[in-house]
Amino acid sequence: MTDQDLLNEAIKEAELGLNTGGLPIGSVLADMDRGVIVARGHNLRVQSGDPTAHAETVCIRNAGRRRDWPRLTLASTLSPCIMCTGTALLYKIPRVIVGEHENFMGAEDLFRQHGVELVVLNDARCIKLMSDFVAAQPDLWNEDIGE
Repeated sequence: MTDQDLLNEAIKEAELGLNTGGLPIGSVLADMDRGVIVARGHNLRVQSGDPTAHAETVCIRNAGRRRDWPRLTLASTLSPCIMCTGTALLYKIPRVIVGEHENFMGAEDLFRQHGVELVVLNDARCIKLMSDFVAAQPDLWNEDIGE
């Protein structure tokens, strides 16, 4: 399993979020050593009415109770906001793959300050998916990031 494989799965989640009336942001959590995805999630803020239901927090919530957080890798189509970054830091997830940070720069500096390995892939599909959404629904996007 490669970083790109994980991002491809996160993109599927982002497309699912968009196709169900939400934002196109997706995330997966994987045990790279074992080559398995342990959880998936996409932004459900619109669908659930929960302002904290960002893709990464939904994915981590879907992972359930576990003790292997420090062995896992989190992949997200978009640079994680400070809330999602904080959740990943709380569970000591040591590695984060970011699809893109052109449309939104999250709290990447906070990851680095805590020694998290951050891989930014600058994936053209992620950039387009998000830029198209922001152009089409700027009010919904601004609501999602608290503006």
